[in-house]
Amino acid sequence: MSNMKFPNKKYNNLKHYFDDYYNELNLSMSSVNINNLKKVINLLRKIYKSGKNKVFVCGNGGSAALAEHFACDHQKILFETKKFRPSVYSLVSNSAIGTAISNDVKYEAIFSEQLKYQSSKGDILIVISSSGKSKNIVEAVKWANKNKLISISMTGFDGGTVKRISRHNLHVSSKNYGIIEANHQSLMNIISQYLKMKELELRSIKKVNF
Repeated sequence: MSNMKFPNKKYNNLKHYFDDYYNELNLSMSSVNINNLKKVINLLRKIYKSGKNKVFVCGNGGSAALAEHFACDHQKILFETKKFRPSVYSLVSNSAIGTAISNDVKYEAIFSEQLKYQSSKGDILIVISSSGKSKNIVEAVKWANKNKLISISMTGFDGGTVKRISRHNLHVSSKNYGIIEANHQSLMNIISQYLKMKELELRSIKKVNF
């Protein structure tokens, strides 16, 4: 597990920086709790199989881009197996409604307000937040918990409030935004690819590109 800030010194050699970055990437990824990951995978498998509930995902900045990527991959890739019926929606996609909520309500409510409009009991909210402290993310998780959605978070640094209040958490122990976001991306891929792999016959696994 990585507990040090990276980088914490001046580098004059690219190879040395590359090696230390790669080491930090691996150390922080190894900090993810596998039992928590299993629980998240099982929850999503159940939801994707039934097709009865929706999955909402959101984040800010680079994590907003990851939320979009999550919605794209988890819907398209898993639906193609013909074994899943995933309904995955990114809460950062509609800029019109985001700006309307920011203007008419408050910026901190851009995700929680959308959940009010679109979600139902038993749906899943996935939030991606490196710091775990963003007010709009915290508010979304609190609303989800209060209204009986299942909250899942991906965090970094010390996890912030989001790590503490989420029902399920996947935490990357690092103090580097780029490394945290890269590992959040990897976790997204691991989840979707593992679910896909489990549904395929061996002969198909050998033929299909993951």
